[in-house]
Amino acid sequence: MKIFVPGRICLFGEHSDWAGGYRRINADVEKGCALIVGTNQGLYAQVKQHPDKLIITASLEDGTRSGPFEIPMEREALLKEATQGGFLSYAAGVAYQILTHYRVRGLEIDNYRTDLPVQKGLSSSAAICVLVARAFNRIYDLKMTVRGEMEYAYAGEITTPSRCGRLDQGCAYGNRPVMMTFDGDRLDVEEIKVSQTLHYVIVDLKAFKDTKEILSKLNKCYPFADNEQQRKVQEYLGPINADIVSRAAKAVCSGDAETLGKLMREAQAKFDEHLQPVCPSQLTSPILHKLLAYGPIQPYILGGKGVGSQGDGTAQLLVKDSAAQDAVIEIIERDLNMSCMKLNIDSLNRLRKAVIPSAGFGSRLYPATKTLKKEMFPIIDTDGRAKPVIMAIIEQLIAGGIEEVCIVIQEGDREMFEEFFHRQLSVEHANKLSVEDRHYMKYLMDLGNKVSFVVQDSQDGFGHAVYCAKEWVNDEPFMLVLGDHLFSSNTETSCIQQLIDLYERTGRSVVGLQETPAEDLKRYGCVTGIWEDDGSILSITEFAEKPTPEYAREQLTTQHVKEGNFLTIFGQYILTPRIFELLGDNISRNMRCENGEYQLTPCLDRLRSEEGFIGCRVDGCRYDIGHPEAYRKTVSNYS
Repeated sequence: MKIFVPGRICLFGEHSDWAGGYRRINADVEKGCALIVGTNQGLYAQVKQHPDKLIITASLEDGTRSGPFEIPMEREALLKEATQGGFLSYAAGVAYQILTHYRVRGLEIDNYRTDLPVQKGLSSSAAICVLVARAFNRIYDLKMTVRGEMEYAYAGEITTPSRCGRLDQGCAYGNRPVMMTFDGDRLDVEEIKVSQTLHYVIVDLKAFKDTKEILSKLNKCYPFADNEQQRKVQEYLGPINADIVSRAAKAVCSGDAETLGKLMREAQAKFDEHLQPVCPSQLTSPILHKLLAYGPIQPYILGGKGVGSQGDGTAQLLVKDSAAQDAVIEIIERDLNMSCMKLNIDSLNRLRKAVIPSAGFGSRLYPATKTLKKEMFPIIDTDGRAKPVIMAIIEQLIAGGIEEVCIVIQEGDREMFEEFFHRQLSVEHANKLSVEDRHYMKYLMDLGNKVSFVVQDSQDGFGHAVYCAKEWVNDEPFMLVLGDHLFSSNTETSCIQQLIDLYERTGRSVVGLQETPAEDLKRYGCVTGIWEDDGSILSITEFAEKPTPEYAREQLTTQHVKEGNFLTIFGQYILTPRIFELLGDNISRNMRCENGEYQLTPCLDRLRSEEGFIGCRVDGCRYDIGHPEAYRKTVSNYS
């Protein structure tokens, strides 16, 4: 299994993590607050199980390889190595913490590539710790959330002589900005939506700073301020910083790069005013300020500030666009002999496409399905019109912002779908329509222009049907919707939009969920997980395909779900294109389920273990038409 973990850069809020920790002693200290993001550079590794050892081979930024280093997978040996310090101590510290709390064996990690600079305020040590925690989690399916990986990485790093801050392990969240709040021992994490790509240049100032001295001097201002100078430090790291971070998060969400640049300048100016007098030898930062004021780069940058503990270590510059990024790097490297790297905070790939598998026979609705596909069964929609089920589904998708829809069909059914979506009525029939219906006929043709068809040559299961859409989806995130379900929301936000909103918040695959009694589990996939973000997000820890009630009661009980009920799949998913690689792997290895088909659920579970998977408890209703009694209820209750 391959894993990538980036470094992290603190955009705003440096030092506020440890400062907020002093609330354990002095409740008058303000909460800490920081906005961080993963870098585009990081650690690349191939990981696999080992029976009884932790084996690490490392790569440095210059391509130099070291190792393999071996440690017995025993608590005493791991703890001894962790306390010695150095590169291997970080991996040993995390392995020690994992082994203390989980039954695991060994791990072999080949860090075959590293392009993350070390000791430049980019949390390279934290990236190592997250890499090891994530490797154990995925190889042994420990069902940790991203937050769980972060916590074990932190516990592992503080097992070593290193005394990192809590925000360092935020690199676990990847290249998506997160706002972290530090309240004593409590840590809250909120993922920030990026609406427009932001371009940064990270500059190695090629100078020296003494981080230990900076931290020593600043920590003397806590937990209680003894003089005005110390009070000003607490003021900046508390309310002033919280205000700047809050405004910065809003600027990121709205794509307002200009405001973000102004906030960087404001943050640096106030940092200098409030903190520089406490440690002038390190925080006067003449090299940093020379760069920030350097004339030739001013036309290209929107703002800039220090990184990490500040001082003359590393700087971050927000630039206007990618061309400005290249220009700034050329100027700095040529004129100032400082090395640079790019950091792009990308906006989320917009969700444009949806797939509806409709190639199944519909045996439970035989003999009606001998003449008509179940997806074409009529219903009365909320607008009062009689229409096929699949048309109502497509209308909901388009209303949710989807631009293109792919229906997976059998070749023998193409004529029927083409006739409905892509062909006009004959003149004879069109003349019988009212004026209103003739206008509606044009609407139907416009809708059909957004619909494509992909053929599933053999009926090899739901997973195989989804895989058939791989080329059409073309490496984009996409929505997957069952063709034999209708959906209605209990709120003004449609069921589809509820999923999209969560996807845009987290950037991870999302599945809609609904509580279902145990006796109905035979018809649905089921999940369980851990609630995050005050119960609005379920971090899924297991997918199960149509489990028995006994298995569900033993393995799938979820907190805050009514006793006797379980969370089942609602029939709507948002998936990353990685799902196609997992499906393709199953198909190439002929990994069929008991019924001889390629199912989607095992691949969803693999996707969960690799990337994380979010459950959205949909505030709405699903209407199944897949069997006679369900169809009867749908016709009666829908609309």
